[in-house]
Amino acid sequence: MTFKPASLLLALIAVASAPAFAQNAAVVNGKAIPSSRLDEAVKTVVAQGQGQDSPQLRAAIKDELVAREVLMQEAVKQGFDKKPEVKQALDNARQTIIVNQLARDYIAKNPVSDAEIKAEYDKAKAANGDKEYHVRHILLGTEDEAKAVIAKLKGGAKFEELAKQSKDTGTANNGGDLDWAPPSQFPPEFAAGFTKLQKGAITDVPVKTQAGFHVIKVDDTRPLQLPALDQVKPQIADALSQRKLQDYQEQMVKKAKVQ
Repeated sequence: MTFKPASLLLALIAVASAPAFAQNAAVVNGKAIPSSRLDEAVKTVVAQGQGQDSPQLRAAIKDELVAREVLMQEAVKQGFDKKPEVKQALDNARQTIIVNQLARDYIAKNPVSDAEIKAEYDKAKAANGDKEYHVRHILLGTEDEAKAVIAKLKGGAKFEELAKQSKDTGTANNGGDLDWAPPSQFPPEFAAGFTKLQKGAITDVPVKTQAGFHVIKVDDTRPLQLPALDQVKPQIADALSQRKLQDYQEQMVKKAKVQ
């Protein structure tokens, strides 16, 4: 079995604050390494897909735990734990661990309901409408430049060729292709510029956004293809949980006395 040291290190850091129990995995210069720390490290490595729980894996992790304890004792002996920057880092790590535990506890006590998930799905579905568009655009710096491009297109120039002068470097070399998307995925003024166009049509006048002036072409339209609720339920639940957590944080900040 090949064991990846970097992944092991992450696993060890993740369980660095695991509580001690009577049973020890090892004792280094009189300092016990609890078996619970070894167990947690093994669980983390297995969860990361870096190996299977086995005597070989446990032996490898135990060796790393012993090595880390030896280095820790030497670092303390040399006074690194008393350095200001180390104390600050420890305070930051302690704060992160405690705050993360508070967040997990809050989410566990305030679970997202199926009704909330369904309502969020229906809201997103309504916002996206029933149609999506395959559009291309050419972004210009001025209105006159955009009008000149429209005139060339009306004269028979190919959209894909003129798109090479687009200020949108991400699409200039692929014909200005923005792929399939519902209008809600674009800025409102940009979407308003193409939603009334028929397949193959190009905007008659430049469409202005904060980015500049756009010439837009509708390649095609089709009914909106949204994934079923069951397919996106975990993602919606996670997003709603994070939103609840954010609201909770904002409420706590508002109640705090900040000087």
